[in-house]
Amino acid sequence: MEGYNYLLSLCVILMSTKIFSIFSQRAQLPQVVGALMAGLFFGPAVLGAITQSLFGVQFCLMPSPLLSRMAELGVIVIMFTAGMETNLDELKASGKAGFAVALLGVIFPLGMGAGMMYMMNPSVDFHTAIFVGAVLTATSVSITVEALKELGKMSTKVGNTILAAALIDDILGLICLTIVTGISGGNMNLPLVFLKIAGFFVFVGVTGWAYRKAMIWSDRVQAERNLRRYPVMGFALCLFMAWAAEVVFGVADIIGAFAAGMIISISPKGQYIASKFDTIAYLLLTPVFFANIGLEVTLPAISSETVIFTVVIVIVSIVSKLFGCGLGAKICGFDMRQSYQVGLGMVCRGEVALIVAGKGVSMNLIAEEDLGPIIIMIIVCTIITPIFLKSAFKGKDDVAGDALFEERFMLGEQTDEIEEDLFHRRSLLRNKGY
Repeated sequence: MEGYNYLLSLCVILMSTKIFSIFSQRAQLPQVVGALMAGLFFGPAVLGAITQSLFGVQFCLMPSPLLSRMAELGVIVIMFTAGMETNLDELKASGKAGFAVALLGVIFPLGMGAGMMYMMNPSVDFHTAIFVGAVLTATSVSITVEALKELGKMSTKVGNTILAAALIDDILGLICLTIVTGISGGNMNLPLVFLKIAGFFVFVGVTGWAYRKAMIWSDRVQAERNLRRYPVMGFALCLFMAWAAEVVFGVADIIGAFAAGMIISISPKGQYIASKFDTIAYLLLTPVFFANIGLEVTLPAISSETVIFTVVIVIVSIVSKLFGCGLGAKICGFDMRQSYQVGLGMVCRGEVALIVAGKGVSMNLIAEEDLGPIIIMIIVCTIITPIFLKSAFKGKDDVAGDALFEERFMLGEQTDEIEEDLFHRRSLLRNKGY
């Protein structure tokens, strides 16, 4: 019967994330915070630790390969829907600002992280200091995207800049990790990395052109058939591009999913496809993704050195992104409030930082006892980002952009309803012999 325990785990995750989200909403916090706290509470870090101390056995939800795979699919769907809601022209216009934000958002955490290690331990190895800095460069935009969607700020100037910067940040972070690994004794080929990144952009362009042509042809020759094929084909494109990005080009799978979403957004039936993915996201995959982040957290053994290191690395991780990315936005003409919003949007860390830290441990560049504080840093940044983003966006800025986004979305939904109504009317007429 143990093989069916995953059903109970999913039940607890879905119920707890919804209940905690309701409480966080009533506390004037983004609902995503509640979903994160649900995973943290029912995981080994809280409930597991309590039951272990009281009864000598851990009784809690535990991370599993199945939940990890579903969580990975969840973040892919989050980025896919973000791509479908992105205005490509506005994203292009944000490219210059996005590059400046991403560049300084890598330089400042890298330098401040390495400097922090030297200040806390002057005899630390140079490669170790640089590698800890490399861990701090990673930005996890998926949680920021969900918070921006909830706040209705995805289509604003700030929202597009955060998206552009996050995409560029991921590429710069990959290059940074490659360089750091290379100077630390790895055998990664830097020119090959640049070649793969360039190849990925060519791949996105060719795939987008081919998919758009295929959709136009399908719409022309099969206009009378069921519209359900469009979301299925769109999701298949998402999964294929996520796989190709990670396996073929060495770029994060979420970048491929986001690119697939942008391709969908400019193709026929793009609005119709986007409207069908909200259900699959909130019904299963998104709650599992956020809860799984909390389930992965395990608290390290408590000591004064560990506590000090944890506090310092949390402060440095927040300040370095906030100042570096905010400065990049300010240089590109944003006002102080918008620069603060951009900086906050880039604070969040996640799976990328965990992967980099794990690689550091495997290369003996990061001590295993330092992995705990790094995990705590990631979860703190993950939780506070949506909280402070909501506070930062209070006011009347970007109202025009939000109204335009809502108008476009409502128009797309009305168009989809008209198309479905016409399809059913044609079917009825054919059945009656007309």
